[in-house]
Amino acid sequence: MTAPIFVDTNVFIYALDDADLKKRDAARAWRAELWKSRRGRISFQVLQEFYVKVTQKWPRARQGAQSEVRDLLAWKPVTVDEGLLERAWNLQDRYKLSFWDALIVAAAKAAACRYLLTEDLQAEQDLEGVVVVDPFLRDPAALS
Repeated sequence: MTAPIFVDTNVFIYALDDADLKKRDAARAWRAELWKSRRGRISFQVLQEFYVKVTQKWPRARQGAQSEVRDLLAWKPVTVDEGLLERAWNLQDRYKLSFWDALIVAAAKAAACRYLLTEDLQAEQDLEGVVVVDPFLRDPAALS
């Protein structure tokens, strides 16, 4: 089995948003591939952000968002604990990341992910063994 891939919140949001069809389709392709391969990983931070953003953007979507969160529990979410906070603070200082981005990178590392799908960080940057991949610039087949 190839290494798991950590997915940031924005990928799940774009998969639901018809405002940018190119990003929506790319996000859906990634999501489908990661479900199929069982390589997708997330954190509880991602689940929380997803739920809040979806229900703020589409207030009537609460039950659908809850269902999606329940489904994504199969992706083995990383729990934020004391050790993860310490690693995030170290990453924040070392790479000058925002705290939230550092927490995502720390969770990806904790989940033994080689790749982090996000548009929020510099693509191809290697953050202590976790390589940032912009899901809107690379196809899922590139990481097979």
